Amino acid sequence: MQGTTGTPPQPTDTYQPTDRTVPTRAPDRASYDKELVHAILDEGYVCHLGFVRDGAPVVLPTLYGRVGERLYVHGSTGSRPLRMTGAADPGLPVCLTVTHVDALVLARSAFHHSINYRSVVVHGTAYEVTDPEERRTALDALIDHVVPGRSRDSRPANKKELAATAVIRLDLDEVSAKLRTGGVNDESEDVALPHWAGLVPLRKGYAAPVADPALAPGTALPDYLSAG
Repeated sequence: MQGTTGTPPQPTDTYQPTDRTVPTRAPDRASYDKELVHAILDEGYVCHLGFVRDGAPVVLPTLYGRVGERLYVHGSTGSRPLRMTGAADPGLPVCLTVTHVDALVLARSAFHHSINYRSVVVHGTAYEVTDPEERRTALDALIDHVVPGRSRDSRPANKKELAATAVIRLDLDEVSAKLRTGGVNDESEDVALPHWAGLVPLRKGYAAPVADPALAPGTALPDYLSAG
């Protein structure tokens, strides 16, 4: 299966829970809804990729992109996890996570402080992508995941750059989302305490784009950066 496009997972509305995707704490916060999982993944920029190297766990932050029921991660051909994936048979067991923090939850008691969050955890086997067409699709998806439409507005990678770039694929098969929403969960006897309690919402925003000083005269700001 290594180096081939493989067979994509069959489309359904939900992911099947497994022993690894059912949380032992607060299982009521777990969800296996595909639309929710996709939304959480599509909103993020950085994932954390976990694997075992020489018997010890390693977790690395990296960019990713989603195409349907597949995630793609790229990096230098000299990158250790990407080299390990290419050398592993049939592939490299990994765990990939994406998390958004939506609010700080400040309770009256120290114990009940928390955060509101949305997260996705993916377990599976990562495979090296060697098929040229799939590699192109994956690399375009990685760029467009950060800025939609950018892949069509930049020079494609040349042969030298492609030779220096490795891509791995992780199918969305064993997947779960977990969320914490709502307000403070103080004990009833603490409600009268003289401590402020509530939510501090966190918002993601974008400042005005800053042009490269070497930008060719007359180069306009593209619509996908000026919209909104």
